[in-house]
Amino acid sequence: MAHLDPLPPESTPELAETFRQFEEILGFVPNSLLTMQRRPAIVQAFGALTEAVMDPRGSVDPAFKRLLAHFASRAAGCQYCEAHSLVAAGISGLSQEKLDALWEYQSSEHYSEAERAALDFALAAGSVPNGVDEEVMKPLKAHWSEEQIVEILAAVCLYGFLNRWNDSMATDLEDVPRELGETRLSEGGWTGGKHVGGK
Repeated sequence: MAHLDPLPPESTPELAETFRQFEEILGFVPNSLLTMQRRPAIVQAFGALTEAVMDPRGSVDPAFKRLLAHFASRAAGCQYCEAHSLVAAGISGLSQEKLDALWEYQSSEHYSEAERAALDFALAAGSVPNGVDEEVMKPLKAHWSEEQIVEILAAVCLYGFLNRWNDSMATDLEDVPRELGETRLSEGGWTGGKHVGGK
């Protein structure tokens, strides 16, 4: 059960545009932002950062950036963000083949060597203590430009904020990400944890 209840979206009319942005990303306004709106400037700043990090005009595919966020959230242990990032990845165009091979990314034909290097980096960067070292960086630099590496790390860091927020608040999962977690992530040990009401 969440430590603070989300407020209705209409509680803060000046956030309507930011909330619309997240409805496009996820199909709904997340409880994390509905809780955060007690300080509207934080929601607006987070919306601006999200827009910059996930900009489709960047050099890394937005669906893949959300997959990176999923791997970083998995490393951090935030089950709320694990589910949310995959919902967003699907809406952004992540292929069903990649989703189906999520647990076998290291060996699946649906993932390239470049993607494997970036996903390994996301797992290392999302870990505490941080696991990024030369062994992780070498394949990343072999496949991605410096600009792309900045985008990749930005996606990891964006969700680092959300991992801390949602695990500390025990934010309740909404129906869509909860169902995705139950159908796609449970085989890897996902349960929803503290983010499933009453647990």
